[in-house]
Amino acid sequence: MKISFHGAARTVTGSKHLLELSSGKKILLDCGLFQGMGKETNALNRHFGFDPSTIDVMVLSHAHIDHAGLIPKLVEEGFRGKIWCTPATKELAMVLLEDSAQIQEDDIRYVNKRRKQQNQPLLYPLYTKEQAQASFSCFETAEYGSWTSIMEGVELQFTDAGHIIGSAAVHLKIHEKGETRRLTFSGDIGRYRDAILRSPASFSQAEIILLESTYGNRLHPLHQSTPDLLLEWIDKICIRKKGKLILAAFSVGRTQELLFQLNQLDLENRLPPVPIYVDSPLSVEATELVKKYPNYFNKSIQKIMESDLDPFDFSSLRYIKTVEESKQLNFIDGPMVIISASGMADAGRVKHHISNNIENSRNGILFTGYCEPRSLGGRLLSGMSEVSIFGVAHEVHASVGLIPSMSAHGDYEDLCQWLSDQVPGEVRHLFLVHGEYSVQVDFRERLLKKGFPFVEIPEMHTSHGLG
Repeated sequence: MKISFHGAARTVTGSKHLLELSSGKKILLDCGLFQGMGKETNALNRHFGFDPSTIDVMVLSHAHIDHAGLIPKLVEEGFRGKIWCTPATKELAMVLLEDSAQIQEDDIRYVNKRRKQQNQPLLYPLYTKEQAQASFSCFETAEYGSWTSIMEGVELQFTDAGHIIGSAAVHLKIHEKGETRRLTFSGDIGRYRDAILRSPASFSQAEIILLESTYGNRLHPLHQSTPDLLLEWIDKICIRKKGKLILAAFSVGRTQELLFQLNQLDLENRLPPVPIYVDSPLSVEATELVKKYPNYFNKSIQKIMESDLDPFDFSSLRYIKTVEESKQLNFIDGPMVIISASGMADAGRVKHHISNNIENSRNGILFTGYCEPRSLGGRLLSGMSEVSIFGVAHEVHASVGLIPSMSAHGDYEDLCQWLSDQVPGEVRHLFLVHGEYSVQVDFRERLLKKGFPFVEIPEMHTSHGLG
């Protein structure tokens, strides 16, 4: 048995891990899109590093595009197996993949106008909306906690990862050659003090673990209150400068947390009378989907819902649906808050809003979680004075900031707590994935000190034997 790593290997996006059994059967864990990798991004997304037609079954940890975003391309190139996930992940993935295709088509159309004028070859999306829809028939679901046979000799169990609605850690029992091997893939692990979701669930002993490491060398600030930080930025940009505050947020998870925190400010009569726009049709659908699974919420928010039936809505909130409505926001003078995707600002409507507002010192751009260093968000947060957006150079005069307390990824204490049920000496292989290499090196040292004997940091497209 061996495993190879074709994404999220010494980087945080493009999650793809291929398990090959002794029988020759192949199981793909996640099939994510690379995001924010600069000029390398397109090439990384065009070539899997394996033949999709040889994959027998796929398991999806959650619906975020960096874990699910290349599923339509996988199917288009010959995959014909089942894709196992939780029910909520299936619903979200279907919405997100359609949206991903639409964003690609819109962005390519926008870029191709310039390329045509410059007599450059035209670009094509990774997949179309129709191809995204064609992949939906592959999805199969399993509930948290139950063991399900996904192929001869292999059983699957999902446990709640606490990252977004439906997110799961993946556990496999592999029966071959008269013995049973246990493999666990963390997916993305959430936080034990999340504003909305339940904490990550415990899991039984594994001998092979693939562990995400996004925040493997840092702690989230506990002393910072997210509502208070939001209020500070709204006051600074919208009230004092009369400008526009653009909040870059992923449509699933982060947008709902923003709405929840803003709703709390509204209930406390602390939210200034500033119009707040959610500029993403996907966010509307995603928020409605999140509301369908209140049993996944933590006890605190379930208590709040006893008196506030919709904790994601308040009087100054407006949803923008059409492209024309989105463009009109550029011509409205006066203060406003615009919440738009994507969170790294490398695609979607938020990229257009930043392009239109970045050179005005009255405005602000606020990020709400991790940004890959080469993404537009990462470049802005690094302090660059000029950035290229859609091939056009822009001077950065708007205020740029980050709310680190909003990350949906667990920090190193959360990750270590998730591992706390494991007997370190019984884990024969612990692979660190989904993290920057320097972070992983630090986290590896921490895990070695905790007694895990073999902690490996795989490189892209490398294979490792599992004994």
